[in-house]
Amino acid sequence: MTFAPPHPSCQGHDLDPVSAEPPIAHPLRLRLGCEMGFAFAQPTPMIAMVNIHYSRVGDLERPDHLTTTPNVPVRSYRDLFGNWCCRFMAPAGEFTIGTDSIIRDSGLPDATFPEARQHEIEDLPPSTLTFLLPSRYCESDMLMHEAWSLFGGSQPGWARVQAICDFVHGHVRFDYQLAHNQRTAAQTYQGRCGVCRDYTHLAIAFCRAVNIPAMYCNGYISDVGQPLPYATQDFCAWMRVYLDGRWIDVDPRNNRPMYGRVLVSTGRDAADVPLTHSFGWGALNRFRVWVDELAPPPGGHPAPP
Repeated sequence: MTFAPPHPSCQGHDLDPVSAEPPIAHPLRLRLGCEMGFAFAQPTPMIAMVNIHYSRVGDLERPDHLTTTPNVPVRSYRDLFGNWCCRFMAPAGEFTIGTDSIIRDSGLPDATFPEARQHEIEDLPPSTLTFLLPSRYCESDMLMHEAWSLFGGSQPGWARVQAICDFVHGHVRFDYQLAHNQRTAAQTYQGRCGVCRDYTHLAIAFCRAVNIPAMYCNGYISDVGQPLPYATQDFCAWMRVYLDGRWIDVDPRNNRPMYGRVLVSTGRDAADVPLTHSFGWGALNRFRVWVDELAPPPGGHPAPP
């Protein structure tokens, strides 16, 4: 199971993170971005959610402005969860959107917080309570019995989250060919297959069922520090759990230390953070994601963020 350092704006107790493995030798510079090509039969309103989360904007060396081909006016806003959303009118015919930026990263692997405590429900901040409730893809109410049967005997807090992640990682088989955008946590539990969003939905549902607030995260994870051969890059899903006064990132899909985790958006589940939403029919005919390590700039490696 893997944890990343908490969101810089989160307030909590002074927990000391424990690296799951030694850090790599230097901070990272990552070029990351995406390109999506569509075909529309008629002009179609769209919303895209592919820009870096506000908590990492200060680490960007180059802005990650959304670009479109052909060029169309883009208006931006923040949604209920603080995610940066871009809205525009896609013209009829071929249409492409994308981002391309460079970000600095500490170069540290995901960290663990073994002493993190679980809050009593009455002590939770009001802002966390939404993430205790069932949602579109995370039917924590339907999985309540299974969750307490499987994890009720574990130590509350970090150990319980770890037990949930270990179970989900071992219970679900990763298979891109069986990906389905309507699969829910309960269906993943029964079918035992899916992709990273399915691992995440199931782990979130179990956490909520045992009274641990959990939110869905979407973003980039680099291949730095991982063995070859690398798989084709894609956006990745993981979750955040609220323990000991802070949100902590947890990755039930990879379940091992990862480097270069860069958040894009958060929500209750994948329904809140679609990469794109079109208000009309359109075909996605091209999709590409990249997260590439770059050489340090002249003068040496940048200071860690």
